Amino acid sequence: MAAVPSSVPRHVAIVMDGNGRWANRRLMPRVVGHKFGVDSLVHTINACADRGVEYLTVFAFSSENWKRPQEEVSGLMNLVLMAVSRYLARMAQDGVRIRIVGDRAMVSDKVRAAWDEAETLTRDNRRITVSVAFNYGGRWDIVQACQQAMRDGLPPEQLDEQRLASYMSMAYAPDPDLFIRTGGEVRISNFLLWQSAYSELVFTDCLWPDFDDKALDAAFADYGRRDRRFGRVKTDVGPAGQAVTVPPAA
Repeated sequence: MAAVPSSVPRHVAIVMDGNGRWANRRLMPRVVGHKFGVDSLVHTINACADRGVEYLTVFAFSSENWKRPQEEVSGLMNLVLMAVSRYLARMAQDGVRIRIVGDRAMVSDKVRAAWDEAETLTRDNRRITVSVAFNYGGRWDIVQACQQAMRDGLPPEQLDEQRLASYMSMAYAPDPDLFIRTGGEVRISNFLLWQSAYSELVFTDCLWPDFDDKALDAAFADYGRRDRRFGRVKTDVGPAGQAVTVPPAA
């Protein structure tokens, strides 16, 4: 196993971008790139668990991806069934808990059944929790949280950040510490808008099927160098070992 980085995030979120371009460069259909992307995901799950990551959340299918060619969308749906059939038993044995986040209304009964099977079989596992965002959008997540609060009859004056967070689709997990996007694009693309308010962002040109231990450790090393202040000023240690607060620049 690769050397463990000095600073490991508790929760990692990844936009797995570049599958189609990876396939196109090899003169293969885009869906082939997505298939290799599944293999990369399984490897990354194990790599994160080995390094002590507790939560991994991946963007598998956005609410905007329905605009893609029907052949590609159908291929992605079939990949869900393939992944459950091929990898679920092994991941269950390896202590991986799987959770699905997103709007399930538009997917087929077969896909929903596969998700139910994955969640049920792994619900008692604790090694790492893998959340798969499928038919998910950050704006959708905020809207559905508000709708649930309204259905519960929550008075407006009682709706604060903490209460609204309890209605978000990933209320069971801490906010991501590290947000990685592969594929060279430098945007978050409507992924975990609420949860990523203070995430450290890492963008890499590496296409997702090529994402390996070296790329993961490089992202962790970058994360370890960040100064996470969450709006506070930086605190240094004085010569006598006392904490010294550095005032913000004028």
